[in-house]
Amino acid sequence: MLDQVKVGFIGAGGNASGHMQRVSEIEGARITAICDLVPEKAEAAAAKYGATAYTDYQRLLDEADLNAVYVSVPPFAHYDAEILAAERGLHLFVEKPVALTLEKGLEIWDAIAKAGVLSCVGYQLRYTPFVEPVREFLAGKNLLMVSARRWGSLVSTPWWQKMELSGGQLVEQATHEMDLVRYWAGEVRSVYATYARKVHGGVPGITIPDLQAVQLEFASGAIGHFVTSCTGCPGGRGFEFFLEGMKLTTDGNAPVLTPAGAAPLDVEPREAQSIDRVFIEAVKTGDGSRIKSNYLDALKTLDVTLAANVSAKERRPVETYFSW
Repeated sequence: MLDQVKVGFIGAGGNASGHMQRVSEIEGARITAICDLVPEKAEAAAAKYGATAYTDYQRLLDEADLNAVYVSVPPFAHYDAEILAAERGLHLFVEKPVALTLEKGLEIWDAIAKAGVLSCVGYQLRYTPFVEPVREFLAGKNLLMVSARRWGSLVSTPWWQKMELSGGQLVEQATHEMDLVRYWAGEVRSVYATYARKVHGGVPGITIPDLQAVQLEFASGAIGHFVTSCTGCPGGRGFEFFLEGMKLTTDGNAPVLTPAGAAPLDVEPREAQSIDRVFIEAVKTGDGSRIKSNYLDALKTLDVTLAANVSAKERRPVETYFSW
């Protein structure tokens, strides 16, 4: 067991800042190195946490005293940092989506598996209070259909608006909800997607759709659909699970069963867990059993969303890579 977990960060943007703050509050963890392409960002974060600033992640990996690395970069920037870190025996926390192509993701996973290091991906919704009660309720039941949504607004960050850099809203943002669909309903066997741009067509340089609808075929034989939009229409997040004679509904809060009392349902919230604390504790003890989404599992969520992109582009059903 490690007395102290020494942590490095590759990427010092807004997402990484939240993780840095939480890691800094964990007893037995210390941030020792921070890298960002923008020197001012790296230096400001390093000064705040008493770390060394870098602008070259390879130098960070070569020089810094580390046990673990957070890779918190935009989708298009997942290149070889994870591979180099794994080859050095460093445990990995990787921000979602883990890559922009399945080929790159598989290459990274191969390096992680060969090195035998722990991996955790930032699907923090899996650690919220009502996720396990929903999963336990659905387990073993004859699930018929799933209906899920994520409605939001256009992100102003330029790269987010470009399909070739972000993968689109489904890959970059609604991946959280698609990941919960997988966690609750099981693996997706095939998808058929249609996309449109109905509101943001006048945004300069935009290449992502603002409406995405995906039909799902699950390995269990259940079917479903998933819709996401960045048009700014109200809707938020929601999930409906249709079973024989009943429906389970949740928006991330306490699940509701219709009709009430149709089956035993535990609506007692579980203790919320910090994904950062879970990861740091795993590195400290060498026990990754509390990590709910390792790199391979996250790659399966990416697989579904990338298959949807291919389906929409080629206007045909597409089988996922992992579920056959």
